[in-house]
Amino acid sequence: MTDNIRPRALFFDVNETLLDLAEVKVSVGSALENRPELAALWFPMLLHHSLVSTVAGQFQPFGEIGVAALMMVAESNGIDLSEEKAKQAIQPILSAPPHPEVLSALHRLRKQNVQMGVLTNSSRGAMKQQMNAAQMDGLFDFMLSVEDLGTYKPHQRVYQWAAAQRGMQPGECMMIAAHGWDVGGAAWAGMRAAFVERPGQSLYPLAPVPEIIAADMEDIADRLILLGS
Repeated sequence: MTDNIRPRALFFDVNETLLDLAEVKVSVGSALENRPELAALWFPMLLHHSLVSTVAGQFQPFGEIGVAALMMVAESNGIDLSEEKAKQAIQPILSAPPHPEVLSALHRLRKQNVQMGVLTNSSRGAMKQQMNAAQMDGLFDFMLSVEDLGTYKPHQRVYQWAAAQRGMQPGECMMIAAHGWDVGGAAWAGMRAAFVERPGQSLYPLAPVPEIIAADMEDIADRLILLGS
């Protein structure tokens, strides 16, 4: 049984999984005439339209889709928001802090005989800024952006491509994310999966149940350390 053996490589999602986007959502809410209930619509709309681009065979950088999504939320709610102000509103995503337990958990996992890296929808440039700001860039063996493939998660190609970048089969790897669509996409692509139960996040009931369902990254680390190498 592979679930009794530690994966050879761990792929971490970045936004909301490792990084806390609370400050970004405050900034977005401020741009939307201080309406926090509208700020909650922005990130799901960003994810939705990244998938629209993928299904349509198109690709635009994640940040550009983020600006477009924010302008759409504003327009649909009668708010006048320029492209420049939308860009300024989402800028804090580049300096978002890690969730409180993340660094400790990553340091613990770093001591295990396993490769660790990120697999993110963020652009290469944004990913590097985010990891540097969060003081996490030195903790990873690799950092992969879907920008290099031109396809967004959760398309199966992304996870298969990511495993191939490490010279592995998908089944030797594990995707760790706080999004049901992400762990679902990974599982359908043949990867093992672990779900982090961040507030407001839930699993997709029609997707395979992840091997690990954990309260936070420390719980993830505990479970992985117990597995045989």
